[in-house]
Formats: sequence, C-alpha cells, structure tokens
Amino acid sequence: MNKSFFSALFVFLMISAYSQTVTVLKEKEKVKGESIEVYVLTLDGKKDEISSAWNKFLKDIGKLKQSTDPMTVSEPVISGTTYSSNVFYADFEKNNETSYTVWAGINPAEWNEAEIGRVNRELEKLVYKFGVNFYRQKVQVQIDETQQALDAVEKQKQRTLNQNKDLTLKLSNNDQEKIQLEKSLENNKFEHAALKIKLENNKKAQDSLANVSIQIKKVMETHKDKQSKIN
Repeated sequence: MNKSFFSALFVFLMISAYSQTVTVLKEKEKVKGESIEVYVLTLDGKKDEISSAWNKFLKDIGKLKQSTDPMTVSEPVISGTTYSSNVFYADFEKNNETSYTVWAGINPAEWNEAEIGRVNRELEKLVYKFGVNFYRQKVQVQIDETQQALDAVEKQKQRTLNQNKDLTLKLSNNDQEKIQLEKSLENNKFEHAALKIKLENNKKAQDSLANVSIQIKKVMETHKDKQSKIN
C-alpha cells in the first residue's frame, strides 16, 4: 500500500466525518384545495435513497397510499395510539440539485378537535425522528466503509509484519550461509596453497627420481658390460 493510497484514504475519512443537524419547520401546503399546516424536513442526499427511506418509514406507521397527490397514510399508529378512522398526508419533493424535502401533516377538519394538538406534536416528532434515522443510517454506511478501509489497512499491516518476520529469517539464514561460505573460502585458500606446495614437491621428487633412475641404468649397463666380458 503506497503513500498515495493512504493520502486518498485520509481525505475520504475527513470528508465522511461531518455532523448533521435535523431541523423540522412548520409550513403550509395545499391539500385538496385547502391550506394545511405541515411539518417539513429538508434532507441532503440522492432522490432514490430519500424517497425509498421516507416511504418505508411511512409504511411502518400506517397504510401508505402512494397513488394519491399528496400521499396518504391511513389508520396510522402514532405514539402507540391507532387512529383507525383517520389519515394524515405526506409527500416528497425536490428542493434543489442536492437536497429534497419530506413533509407530513393533517387536515384539522378531518380530526377530532381534542386530538389535533397532540397529533401535530407527534407528527413533528415523527418527521424529526425520520431525519435523525436517515442521517444515522447514512453515517452507519460511512462507518461500515471506514471499517472496511481499517480492515484493509490492518490486513496489509499484518501482511507486512509477516513479511518482516520472513525477511528477517531469510536474512539470518543468509548471514549463516555467508559465514559458512567465508569459512569454506578461507579453507579453500589454505588448501589451494598446500596443494601448490605439494605439487611443487611432487615435481621435485619426480626430477630427483628421474636422475636416480638414470644413474641406476648406467650402473646396470656397467654390470651388463662386465658380465659380457667374462669368458
């Protein structure tokens, strides 16, 4: 893993490490020609991930009907209470190129007056909860990606540690082999010198024996000559 990899990883972690504030605002939306108060949340992210998460969140609250404009959630379960004969409205809209808004609200004319205040407060909490969960899930993805990067670094770290042990062992073996080779070379030098001396001595011995052989042959010729003269 080279220096450029670690630089890119550092930049990735710095970009990923950001905090997000969830703010729910009260606004007005037209529903069936009537202006109602809704709770609006603007989220940064991709269209598909936000709309998918929003729809799933609404389905967990009640029966979501996406074919209407805006969408409706009937028989909602809000803070443990089931409103079997009521609906609330919700939608998903584009804010700009990088952000989208979700909103939820009720038409007060369709609810029991005694429940309106409580339901509105709980809807505001639900929209806020959605925003918190959405960003936490996004951060969890970043945590998972960071963990993968950490695992990759730790794996490479272990690999280099094992490689270090292997190289250290090989170096130790090489040092031992070097010592043995140096000893063998030293012994070879002595043996080479000794063999040269022996070879020189052998040559001298051959020359000496050759001279002795000549002298013996002369003596033998003398004896043969002497023998031939006997009659």
